[in-house]
Amino acid sequence: MDSNSQAITVKNSTKRFGKLVVIDDVSFAVNKGEVFGFLGPNGAGKTTTIRMLTGILTPDSGNIRIHGLDITKDPIRAKMAMGVIPEAGNVYGDLTARQNLALTGKYYGLSKNTIFERAEELLTKLGLHERGNDLVRTFSKGMRQRVSIACAIVHEPKILFLDEPTEGLDVQSRRLIMGTVNRMNKQGCTIFLTTHNIEEANRFCEKICIINKGKIAAIDSPERLKSTFDKTQTIEVSFNQRIDKESLSDESIYSIEAFGDKLRLYTDNPDRAVKRLVALAQEQELEIISLITCGPSLEEAFVKLTGGEK
Repeated sequence: MDSNSQAITVKNSTKRFGKLVVIDDVSFAVNKGEVFGFLGPNGAGKTTTIRMLTGILTPDSGNIRIHGLDITKDPIRAKMAMGVIPEAGNVYGDLTARQNLALTGKYYGLSKNTIFERAEELLTKLGLHERGNDLVRTFSKGMRQRVSIACAIVHEPKILFLDEPTEGLDVQSRRLIMGTVNRMNKQGCTIFLTTHNIEEANRFCEKICIINKGKIAAIDSPERLKSTFDKTQTIEVSFNQRIDKESLSDESIYSIEAFGDKLRLYTDNPDRAVKRLVALAQEQELEIISLITCGPSLEEAFVKLTGGEK
């Protein structure tokens, strides 16, 4: 692949803490404009990798480039191309939201007028305009995270690193943050996302990299990862009354599980299974409240790649 099309390149990078090898000869590339998901179980090396990519940690060996710039040899120019939202947040509680944005803008060398315009625009889009002059320490976790993302993108970076950006947030904050991330990506920004929310990764990412015990386990599109491991499909159905699972017996359905008011059916022939459900509804004069067919899940692929238990 042409290196000019790559926003991030990692080649044979290793990081040790004492005798412990946390990142073990890792190599991967992220294309410009891509939404790249970086997944792994706790302790797999996700945060250490992000810290190396953003210049906080130096790899013991290997090479990392950000838009062609060596992060070790040219850290300032490389960091100017990126915005970072760390897991713990990076805003000052004793400053207002506007002051946080103004300070961050100065770090990146923006003019006073540019800082003002960008701050007003971002505070409005992130639902914080009315609280812009309040101290951040008075904000909820979701509001603080919104300030954090505003600071990370005030200079319109080419690459945005997000380390668990929506962990523990309310629905409104999560949607505002991911909506902002989507807008940045549509404007050409490369997104590097680490998350434990596998459904979030499945929904937003074009490519997913799974790391386990410091090594890359797989890199591919979400759909290819899913189809590699399981051709099984699931069907979730809800009737207007409880039914005996035995009445759904059919050679196309090899497992049935109850999930709240729904039944989940596992099948390798979804067409026949759906027809069986419709026939049962007619036979027993049932009303189908909902019927959803699902392909193999990214969660199942993740579990198999990382050696976990369902």
